[in-house]
Amino acid sequence: MTLAENNGSPACMKGKGKARHSEPSEQTPLLLHHDDVAPSQPRATDDEDADLESSSDARQRLWSKLTFVFLASLSFCIIIFLLLALLAYSYAARLSDVSPEDILENALVIQGPYRVSVLNVTADGGAWIRVQARIGIDAGSILGVNTDDDEGTFYDMWKSFGRWGVKFLDRVTVDVSTAQIFSQRQALLATVDCPPFELPLTANPPYDDSWLSPMSLTLFAIPTRNASDINQFVQDSWHSAAASIHAFIPNVVVSGGSTNKGGWRQMLRLQRSGVQTTLSMKLPPIPGLPTPGEGVPLPPVSQLITLQSFGLESEDEDVTVHALATVINPVPSIMNLTVPSLPFIISLPGENHSSVPVVSVHTDPFTLTHPNITLAISGSVLPLPPHPSASISAFISKYLSLEPSPISVVCPLFTFFEVDTEFPAPISKPQILRNVTIHDMKIKPTSIGSGFLASGTVFARIVLPKGMDLTLDVTRVFPDVLVFDGEVHELPPLLSPQQKLAKELPDPLPERAFGRIRPEDWLEATSIQVDAEEEGSIFAVTADMVDVPLEVLPGRQKHFSNFISKVIFGAHGALAGLQGATDVGVHILGLPFRDHEDATTGMDLLDLPFQGSVRIAMKDLLVQRLA
Repeated sequence: MTLAENNGSPACMKGKGKARHSEPSEQTPLLLHHDDVAPSQPRATDDEDADLESSSDARQRLWSKLTFVFLASLSFCIIIFLLLALLAYSYAARLSDVSPEDILENALVIQGPYRVSVLNVTADGGAWIRVQARIGIDAGSILGVNTDDDEGTFYDMWKSFGRWGVKFLDRVTVDVSTAQIFSQRQALLATVDCPPFELPLTANPPYDDSWLSPMSLTLFAIPTRNASDINQFVQDSWHSAAASIHAFIPNVVVSGGSTNKGGWRQMLRLQRSGVQTTLSMKLPPIPGLPTPGEGVPLPPVSQLITLQSFGLESEDEDVTVHALATVINPVPSIMNLTVPSLPFIISLPGENHSSVPVVSVHTDPFTLTHPNITLAISGSVLPLPPHPSASISAFISKYLSLEPSPISVVCPLFTFFEVDTEFPAPISKPQILRNVTIHDMKIKPTSIGSGFLASGTVFARIVLPKGMDLTLDVTRVFPDVLVFDGEVHELPPLLSPQQKLAKELPDPLPERAFGRIRPEDWLEATSIQVDAEEEGSIFAVTADMVDVPLEVLPGRQKHFSNFISKVIFGAHGALAGLQGATDVGVHILGLPFRDHEDATTGMDLLDLPFQGSVRIAMKDLLVQRLA
């Protein structure tokens, strides 16, 4: 029986179903041929194999594209980097060839300064100064990237990149060491310190000044203590009509970016040592002064200052001073200068080329105005040392004779720099002593009959100039009087220095002068203050004169005899003119003088000129008004 018969089914079956393997039996071989055994997984068809091959090719193509893109990008970046490095190197090479002088002369543009403020003055003579100006750096000019004539497409692209770099960098920070300022004669004038500051960069700026940026810079300047070097610099500047200085900076560091920001910009760093340059500014015409130049003398300081008003006032503890002065402004009108209060000491010439400090004043803060600066000055008279009378009397004598008096002015903050100038004379000649006469004057011969003696009460009014509201106590006088036959109309001349010392008679003798009254010592005096009108303080002074010698001048005995005849035979006596000078000892309220023992004393005003008259009759003296 066949296998088909045993199973009761046909030997083969037709249909579209999958072929089935026969069940294993005892006759089934243990090892089957691989073609006879079905795998445990379904076998891949030809389409599936094709799909697998296509997916593998796609992945290979993707990797190839990615690799190409990566390599292309990397190559492009390397090329761009090389181009940037090449451009940067070209700009760095060009910048390295630029000298500080080129930057100062061709790139740095400064408008101003239009405002300078002195913030403070230190005890060591330094000054903190704030300078405001408009400033900018034409970086495009020093790099050669500004727009100009067409030089080719590539070169224009190179310059466009440079302008973009300047705009991107925007600004630089400059850090300088202490700068030294020298004159053209290489004399040190000042040292200047300043903190790091920013300078804006510009490429291809317009022709106007709209691209400049405002800048405020605080400097600390210490001027030299050598006054002769400063004087020489002023003289040289005047004669050359320009102020020229030489600046030397030991070290300058320029870094990119702002002072208060980090970042990659600060990696751009340029350092220079021994930077120096010469700056010159032409002196502008100054109204009221000659045009500076060779052969034109420098005007004295007194021509720059005009004293508008001056006054003194006695107080309980001191004598205050107030004044108003104008100073010619030599600074260009574009600059506004603000100055704080400054102290000054004013001294008079003393003996043996010394000086006597007499006044301590300070100015109110002021701002430059054109054409003149107005200064409000106030202060007080200093306690005077022993025996200052000679200096003060010389000052008063020159003042009364309409002559300027030499003075020296020094600022305590700059004691090394002293200015010699003049105190201006008044417009009209002041008369300090007025209404001088002798009440109850009597003339009698001496006991031996060889001369005459005069007695009476000397009367005078001390009238201080307008603005001098001092409180005086006149304690003594020492007159030296020439007596004339008739009233004297000429103002009394001031004695020469030799005459002041020797009390000599004037040579030649004045016309109609016949006698001289001069006591041997001081006369005690008293004074009272009277109401002042438009003048300063007024005081009535009296001093008793007893048996003072009346000397008949040499060769004037006949004039004396004629005068005595008029006194004896005249119906109203005779009018005697008085002219001379007197020393006055005073105490000034608020102004104590100290002697060598540090005791409070007064001061002596020497050789104050005066003139007056007195009518002499047989028995008495009548008061007559002054001419």
